[in-house]
Amino acid sequence: MSEERLLVRMERPDLESPVLVVALDGWIDAAGAAADAVSHLLSGGGHAVVRFDTDRLLDHRARRPTLRLVDGVARGLEWPRIEVRFLDHVEGRDVLLLHGAEPDHEWRAFAAEVVDCCRDLGVVLVVGLGAYPAAVPHTRPSRLACTAGSEELTQRLDFVAASLEVPAGAQAAIEVAATAAGIDAVGLWAQVPHYLSATSFAPATESLLEGLATLLGVDLGLAPVTEQALAARTRLDELVARDPEHVTMLEKLEAIYDDLHDSRAQLPSGEDLAAELERFLREQ
Repeated sequence: MSEERLLVRMERPDLESPVLVVALDGWIDAAGAAADAVSHLLSGGGHAVVRFDTDRLLDHRARRPTLRLVDGVARGLEWPRIEVRFLDHVEGRDVLLLHGAEPDHEWRAFAAEVVDCCRDLGVVLVVGLGAYPAAVPHTRPSRLACTAGSEELTQRLDFVAASLEVPAGAQAAIEVAATAAGIDAVGLWAQVPHYLSATSFAPATESLLEGLATLLGVDLGLAPVTEQALAARTRLDELVARDPEHVTMLEKLEAIYDDLHDSRAQLPSGEDLAAELERFLREQ
């Protein structure tokens, strides 16, 4: 691998106006919703077209390789990867997926390499995936919030938008660099109930994938994810229904959710309710 570049090209597929989906491990991903979305996208197959130099990008003491032992004999190391895969099973649109560990080093260089890769492959849109905890109930659809590189782009997206300052991840660096290079970039963020942010929550994964499918105009085969989401909500309903006090708390969260304007005004009280429900569910 060249010392100057952070990536090595595996192959160059014949693509038409592809989209690059970005979901890196280690950044804001409440309930692992984006990671589960990646697992679903990869379940259909695909093959690597670009791999990045993880010796330069990662601290292997934080993300150690896995040693494979067979009857006490070391059979090899599996190193963490950061790669771009072509999801050739997705019909109707050429979709690439950048996934793997969020780099520990050289974010500017990494973002620049990703943008160069986008130019080379003809990428017309970059879409980041993530999830964050919010004062929302599990009994309602998981709302999607968005970030975008331009005001015009946010107006074309039917998602929640907000004005705030937050710590940024490598995905944000990629989105900003892509926008500067003239490539549209958006981020889709699923809202996860506060009290479920530390456990898997399939409805948030379903929401992310539905938003992505709508944005790209493709069918992502979401039947298995929808089944998991329904099962998760049913299980949570059964837990909460055991205590009338917590049913009342959930109803208040639902009322806040149902009025978007009111939810912005009453967010602290919603957080208090979510904290109480989190305590209850942990006890269960």
